[in-house]
Amino acid sequence: MSKLYSTLTAAVIIIVAAVSSYPAIIALAGGEQHFVLNAGFVFGPLPFMIDALSGFMILIINFTVITCILYGRKYLEHYHDMVSNINLHLFLIIVCHIAMLLVCTVQSLPGFLVAWEIMAISSFLLVIFEYWKKDNLKAGLNYLIQSHIGVLFLTVAFIWVIVITGSSDFTAIKLFSQKVPVPVSITLFILLFIGFGFKAGFVPFHTWLPYAHPAAPAHISGMMSGVIIKLGIFGILRVLLLIKSDFVIMGSIILIVSMISGLYGVMLAIIQHNLKKLLAYHSIENIGIIGIGIGMGTLGIGLHNNYLAVLGFAGGILHILNHSLFKSLLFYGAGSVYLKTHTLNIEKLGGLVKSMPKTSAFFLIPALAICGLPPFNGFVSEFLIYSGLFTGLKSLNFSFSIFVLLAICSLVIIGGLAILCFTKAFGIVFLGSPREKYPEELSEVPNSMLFPKFLITFFLIGIGLYPKVFLLSIQNVIGLFVPDMFSGGNNIFASQIDILSKVGLVGGLFLLIILIVYSVKKIVEKRKSVYESQTWGCGYVAPTGKLQYTASSFVKSYVNLIEPVLSIKKNDIVINEVFPKELKYESSPYDKIEYYLIDKNIKLIKKLLFKLYFLQNGKIQFYILYGLFFILFIILYLNIEFIISQLSSFLRMF
Repeated sequence: MSKLYSTLTAAVIIIVAAVSSYPAIIALAGGEQHFVLNAGFVFGPLPFMIDALSGFMILIINFTVITCILYGRKYLEHYHDMVSNINLHLFLIIVCHIAMLLVCTVQSLPGFLVAWEIMAISSFLLVIFEYWKKDNLKAGLNYLIQSHIGVLFLTVAFIWVIVITGSSDFTAIKLFSQKVPVPVSITLFILLFIGFGFKAGFVPFHTWLPYAHPAAPAHISGMMSGVIIKLGIFGILRVLLLIKSDFVIMGSIILIVSMISGLYGVMLAIIQHNLKKLLAYHSIENIGIIGIGIGMGTLGIGLHNNYLAVLGFAGGILHILNHSLFKSLLFYGAGSVYLKTHTLNIEKLGGLVKSMPKTSAFFLIPALAICGLPPFNGFVSEFLIYSGLFTGLKSLNFSFSIFVLLAICSLVIIGGLAILCFTKAFGIVFLGSPREKYPEELSEVPNSMLFPKFLITFFLIGIGLYPKVFLLSIQNVIGLFVPDMFSGGNNIFASQIDILSKVGLVGGLFLLIILIVYSVKKIVEKRKSVYESQTWGCGYVAPTGKLQYTASSFVKSYVNLIEPVLSIKKNDIVINEVFPKELKYESSPYDKIEYYLIDKNIKLIKKLLFKLYFLQNGKIQFYILYGLFFILFIILYLNIEFIISQLSSFLRMF
């Protein structure tokens, strides 16, 4: 039954994607569309709009959800004894897909909150698929609670807008910013930025993300990192289109938070031992890179610097697409590793390239892309951001030049640390020899799980080799933020496209040379006899997989350098014996922001609640007394003015 259900789910998702992609493509080409649907007595006429930004996000959502279900169908067969749970899981993917599309199109503030809430609850249920595991349930509840903290900020902001303007349409945000002074509109922007920042995973609103991704099945992790967190970015972009306030202040806020997010995310990613947790922290890093581009673009609008604005938004918006591609592919790769080895602990993995060569290749390519290396898609978007920053460095005054220089330095550090991290991840997991015996003989995953990976890889390489096609397709999205880009900014945009096209051509030739050399090598190998022997072991006659570099030892120098900044718990072992017994060394990284922002406050709340524990004593007489006190309090509150006036009259008698 579950196979039939999975087929029907895939069919429904493809139909929904096809129907919604048609108007999205028209909108992306410049044909903005408005329509109204009757939502009954609750919402009444509900306005919808698909502009270039909505169309861009809809296409990304549809593609990612399609690859999610194509990969997930076979992945879920691993849970063949949970048919009823799988059927519900598949249904929730459809619900989440439709909710995400509604978030991108609905133009009513209450309607948006309802769609946002449906997306949050359905994604929470998708995360806790393995609900019987305590850690998974805890991670899901953490995600749900923090999602609703974000919803609280959005609700407060939306109610404020409705009260001031008397309108519940999204355009009321624009009207609000025009009615009120700049400090008030900036306050509204901060509320909305925090609300959407929770979903996007900006630091310090990120602490749910490293737990939810490892807990969720691999295809859901790919969808969450690929598109769900991007809807937080979509919300911020939509707000920037509506709030007409001081763009310099707003851009500075986005840029500062994004630099911190990018650096903090990659710094923590390097020291993770869980493969999916490592990828989760890289989502925070890449949200930071997207934010740097958007912050730079917003700053460019405020400073009337077309070069900064056009290239900032171009790089940030394109990186939304790029990250959805290589991060979903990386999570699918991690899922394939887990399916065969039953572990995500990097310290226990190794040598997978020999038995899973296709999975290894489909992990290596996005690993190179996420590091921003040509000729892959990550290079294109990061090049645009770098180009805008370096030009801004020359054209801005001294104070803003220092600000931009900090952004450049943060991007450089992020890129260098990302290379270190994925060298470790790919090298330890796929190269060398197994460090421990696997529970079963390893083999490649089925072709049905490789096909969605191939689809993603096609676009991942295509953007790197032919960036012009994809950059021209998003020019109307950029035009929403920089309307005059086609007058002063068009030459800037065209020149960058020309440079990147040449880089893509060189990259294509490079890949062609590699292919030719590999083909020649294969032909030559066929004519020669191949034999295997052990490598020289420096005279050691009992080699073991544990003699290889571990994930911890690989980044030991980095850990020594960065340890004062991060929190790393480890059990230091002192060996005093000549022939010591079996020893075990473990280190566990922890997020300091999570400790100070969440753990410490929870401990204080628990301490306070325990002091009030005496109130819950099990005696019905006390509970009745509490009720009487409550009623008395309500009576006093409702008659407070009368009581004060009578008290004043009494005091005047003296």
